[in-house]
Amino acid sequence: MDDLDRALIGLLMADARQPLATLARKLKVARTTIQSRLERLEAGGTIVGYTLKLGQGAEKPLIRASVLLSIEPRNQAAILTRLRAIPEVERAHTTSGRFDLLLQVAAPSTEQLDSVLDGIGALPGVKSSESLIHLTTRIDRAT
Repeated sequence: MDDLDRALIGLLMADARQPLATLARKLKVARTTIQSRLERLEAGGTIVGYTLKLGQGAEKPLIRASVLLSIEPRNQAAILTRLRAIPEVERAHTTSGRFDLLLQVAAPSTEQLDSVLDGIGALPGVKSSESLIHLTTRIDRAT
């Protein structure tokens, strides 16, 4: 990936609906250059898709929490298998430091979120958990 590819990806991250001609004009290259770059980036797996991002008014209201888990040694695979079966678990990341996993959990009500958090904390192999409820999003660069 070169500087042109990185600049193209940056423009697409800001607005993936920009026409090829607009992208070419902004990057001062031919439209066919942009077309071939996009095809190459897609074929190579650098760009794996384009998404629609809804505003807060259009999203279904969900209460989200980050959950930090400490787990017993050699239990990560089994715990991840159980977490995959919980639809409220949106993401799971391994971490360094005091906690082993960082989860993002979402539920339509505080009661349901509380139930999910209790269930996660009760999973065999979970030593401890700490939950942080998301309040207001101040920065969101995710696509």
